[in-house]
Amino acid sequence: MDLIQIYQCLCDRTRLRILHLLMKSPLCVCHFQTVLEEPQVKISKHLAYLREREMVTVERDQNWMIYALPEKRAPELVANLKCLQDCAQSDKVFARDLKRLVALQKNCCEPKAAFLESKRDRRRYGKAKRSVHLRS
Repeated sequence: MDLIQIYQCLCDRTRLRILHLLMKSPLCVCHFQTVLEEPQVKISKHLAYLREREMVTVERDQNWMIYALPEKRAPELVANLKCLQDCAQSDKVFARDLKRLVALQKNCCEPKAAFLESKRDRRRYGKAKRSVHLRS
């Protein structure tokens, strides 16, 4: 991963907030809208920008597109995400985002798979959900 590409992604406040949230949990666009209090169009544009530069991955869960950080991360990305996490601890906006995320995780019911940490766990959840659906 190119260092310049990483810094281009990090030079926008909304993208920083998105990446900071993704360090805690995979999320869908509707979750970002709720936490960041930004319109869907703005969130989607930033997610597309990050996706084009391989800073986030996406997978479909029925009607939802779940965004996550890549499972395999370049050392440069890991170092910069750690720096973001450390720096964000003293910023009120990032702290508010995390509080909203915790509240969302407690109260939100769909898509449940978005809050599962690994891609593997999300796939297992999806398979289990489909098999229950088929039995009904």
